[in-house]
Amino acid sequence: MSGNGFGHLFRFTTFGESHGPAIGCVVDGVPPRLALSEADIQPWLDRRRPGQNRFTTQRQEADQVRILSGVFEGRTTGTPIGLLIENTDQRSKDYGSIKDTFRPGHADWVYQQKYGLRDYRGGGRSSARETAMRVAAGAVARAVLDALVPGGVRIRGALVQMGAARVDRSRWDWEACAANPFWCPDPVAAQDWEGLLDGVRKRGSSIGGVVEVVASGVPVGLGAPVYDKLDADLAKAMMSINAVKGVEIGEGFAAAELAGEDNADEMRMGPDGRVAFLSNHAGGILGGVSTGQDVVVRLAVKPTSSILIPKKSVDIHGNEVEVTTKGRHDPCVAIRAVPVAEAMLACTLADHLLRHRAQCGETRGG
Repeated sequence: MSGNGFGHLFRFTTFGESHGPAIGCVVDGVPPRLALSEADIQPWLDRRRPGQNRFTTQRQEADQVRILSGVFEGRTTGTPIGLLIENTDQRSKDYGSIKDTFRPGHADWVYQQKYGLRDYRGGGRSSARETAMRVAAGAVARAVLDALVPGGVRIRGALVQMGAARVDRSRWDWEACAANPFWCPDPVAAQDWEGLLDGVRKRGSSIGGVVEVVASGVPVGLGAPVYDKLDADLAKAMMSINAVKGVEIGEGFAAAELAGEDNADEMRMGPDGRVAFLSNHAGGILGGVSTGQDVVVRLAVKPTSSILIPKKSVDIHGNEVEVTTKGRHDPCVAIRAVPVAEAMLACTLADHLLRHRAQCGETRGG
């Protein structure tokens, strides 16, 4: 199966299935002599870990990461970094009843058509379990950014919409994200979402959401014209995440409703002698190249396809059937997509930072 790696100079390749013995990844292109340990990676995995509250899947995985290679005496060696997480709470029997049936909204049917077989246990390779390794790779990418960018790059994510319910941006508080189970920056909305998601879960259904990720401290100049635009690679990074069906940068689709004079980010000279932008409709990227402003990305996540409500489908014999998916599933997979989106933003920025340095030398700043 091709297409298991992401990036150019900073590149990671993941392997493993949802119900296999382990999942892992190999991160290549990391400069030598950077400080890195399992303790630098584990906190980011803990943020994504399942079973932490009633609003996510109750699968209990510790997601303890092991560094197998590429680090010696706490420093990267410049060789491939091997990372491994053992699966410890698989319940493959939950999927026995659907091994011959295609679940609507899942990759079951297309995998069968493409490869002639599929791992029906939790979706196998198409499972969101794979995203744990993206988070691990993202932790390595953060170490690269921290080491090579003066002042570092701060990457934060939030759930800004659940179903049709949106946050009130006048109440935006980044600190609130860690204080509720939704990574919601609006404490009032977070309380409302508890009742909303409880109702969805009790009905045996699911709901979608919108994730917003922001990177501050991004140097000017990351990205390249035409085919290697920073925003183009960000769109690919986010669209590669399970259940993501749409991505926008900055104003995104809302820019279509603006006049040219309203959408343009005007410039003035700041008191420090640097160019200062008066707005950020572009989401920190112009012409595919970073401006030094916050990079702002939003992604739309569809409702979890594994639900208890019967849905019409077919089986491998061509019979028309109804499917009810048992097992342990997220009623809103967008919640745990927040740390995954942060990781993919970190990996994309680390890759473009190394590519920029290779072509242009040290970053120039703003």
